[in-house]
Amino acid sequence: MQLRLVYLYGDLMNLYGDRGNIIALQRRCAWRGIDLQVENVTVGDHFDPATADLFFFGGGQDVEQTVVSRDLAAGAGEAIEEAVDDGAGLLAVCGGYQLLGEYFRTADGVEIPGTGLFHAHTVAGQTRYVGNVVAEATVDGEQRRLVGFENHSGRTYLSEDQSSLRDGAAATEPLARVIVGKGNNGEDGWEGARYRGAVGTYLHGPILPKNPWLADLLILTALRRHAGPDAELTPLDDRAELAAHAAVADTVLRKGNARTSIR
Repeated sequence: MQLRLVYLYGDLMNLYGDRGNIIALQRRCAWRGIDLQVENVTVGDHFDPATADLFFFGGGQDVEQTVVSRDLAAGAGEAIEEAVDDGAGLLAVCGGYQLLGEYFRTADGVEIPGTGLFHAHTVAGQTRYVGNVVAEATVDGEQRRLVGFENHSGRTYLSEDQSSLRDGAAATEPLARVIVGKGNNGEDGWEGARYRGAVGTYLHGPILPKNPWLADLLILTALRRHAGPDAELTPLDDRAELAAHAAVADTVLRKGNARTSIR
């Protein structure tokens, strides 16, 4: 079995070592006998959305985001949306997450257009949110704990009014409820966003090695696009990953002001 991951703008959008998410995806695929091929796509490149099973989009500064925004508007954004609407998985972190919303308004009032994949927008804040995060996600009716490290001044707001969605489009929903940390904006208690098989988040770390359930959710999305809706993943021995996850969560929950307790 072979899957194809498109790594978006890795030469421009690669803050905080988030490329480690790709390594985690490759390892978890390889342990299952799946060959995850990575195609690097940057400004001016073209890719076939029909053959992309998975995307990764990292973070960057305002200057890089402006350059990437123009390329997304030139056609790459439409291709990403086409693939996601057809069942591809996607992980976007920080700046990539912002650029897949409707726009990012800088501290100078300049609006950097996004693709609108996520029904959300971002505005620059006056302070940075920096620190460990513990959040709680609900996936297929099951609660999942999410841990990571946030470092952002942008404030992302998911649109409450989804009436402008085109016919047949899915709504953008929050990824998780924050237990400790600030999340999207430090106000509404949400972290990240989900649209079909696309996930946006502010969590670095990288996020996937310490949250194997999220890595597997992305892989399963890609696998089902490639091999059909009945495809399933072989379980892995995640004792090391879960120990790392628990070490972060337990420390943060002891030190932080948790809104609730989850295990």
